[in-house]
Amino acid sequence: MIGRPSDPIIGPVSDEKDEATTDESKDEASTESEAPKVPEKAPDDLPYDAVLLVSFGGPESRADVMPFLENVVRGKRVPKERLLAVAEHYYALDGVSPINDQNRALIEALEAAFAEKGPEMPIYWGNRNWHPMLADTLQQMKDDGIKRAVAVFTSAFSSYSGCRQYRENIAAAREEVGEGVPFVEKVRTYFNHPGFIDAVVARTEEALDELPGQRRDASRIIFTAHSIPMVMAEHCDYEKQLHAVAQVVAERVAKPEFQLVYQSRSGPPEMPWLGPDVVEHIEALGLIGTTDVVVVPIGFISDHVEVIWDLDREAKEACEEQGIEMVRAKTVGTHPAFVEGLRQLVVERIEGVEGKPPAVGPLPPRPIECAPDCCLYPRPVRKKKPKAKEPKQEEPSAEAAAETDDSAE
Repeated sequence: MIGRPSDPIIGPVSDEKDEATTDESKDEASTESEAPKVPEKAPDDLPYDAVLLVSFGGPESRADVMPFLENVVRGKRVPKERLLAVAEHYYALDGVSPINDQNRALIEALEAAFAEKGPEMPIYWGNRNWHPMLADTLQQMKDDGIKRAVAVFTSAFSSYSGCRQYRENIAAAREEVGEGVPFVEKVRTYFNHPGFIDAVVARTEEALDELPGQRRDASRIIFTAHSIPMVMAEHCDYEKQLHAVAQVVAERVAKPEFQLVYQSRSGPPEMPWLGPDVVEHIEALGLIGTTDVVVVPIGFISDHVEVIWDLDREAKEACEEQGIEMVRAKTVGTHPAFVEGLRQLVVERIEGVEGKPPAVGPLPPRPIECAPDCCLYPRPVRKKKPKAKEPKQEEPSAEAAAETDDSAE
């Protein structure tokens, strides 16, 4: 499907999860929300008739890279040098992000699961940052006569960019499509659903099995997730959920000693983010003589650019420098347990569940409906500077105008 290009703005980027930054680009007036033009809540008796996979998006050619990154960073103030540096990660893959093909594979696996066990309904796919864009997908769904859809996000944990922002994206896309747009209601956050947990355990066991007996026993487990700013982490359960999953998986694979670390940090150095960083932790393990590590990217569901670049390249190089053998576990991807778990979550959203929904570990299942302030964090607003009175003067020359033109900011 064809998406709508956005105005190019420079700032920070990532693949599956936005590299979160405080948004200072909106003025105070922008905080006042207008009444929605389309109804938000579906009638209780309106049946569900589709599933919508909602994801981040990624380029599929070298020509796509910069427009894609400009979409990602819309409204964020970060130097152009950062944008160009991240672009190199995609150019190293000839401009093709793996995330799109991975989403296509996930849709195909879900379609097979639906065909075998139900529900009988089509699956659509819309992205935040690249084609197929959410608004275009919702327009197609409207044209196809879809009235009410269940949304599945390609993010298992609660955070602003991993959950709330997707809900905001859907709301904005629905407003753009306008009257007759389908209602969209997401499945609950699934970090502790048995399907996700079982798939992570299986992927971890596969990675451990690559090490011989004694080396496996002596190896260290490192769980990784995308870092986010502390101000964001303090207003959601992201860190708590990651620790819970890491604890459960470590116990299941008989590796009770583990470390949860973070990757893909961005933003100014004065802004505190979740840590420790994966590379710094590897360097610390080298100092104590660790010989083998198994890296498990529990914070991601597919092997996209951040996993490939930050782990398979940067973390791997750090291990080689420390004389450490590194094995990286696959993400859940299209593991049968994960696919079945998503199918169950869709059915749960459609039919409801008697009693307590299934969940694994110390934390309870997340509610189907997010609270109004869920994952909402305080973002500073940049106040407009009062315009200085300009003295009356003659029209400047073309050369002078060029020197004072700041429109390229």
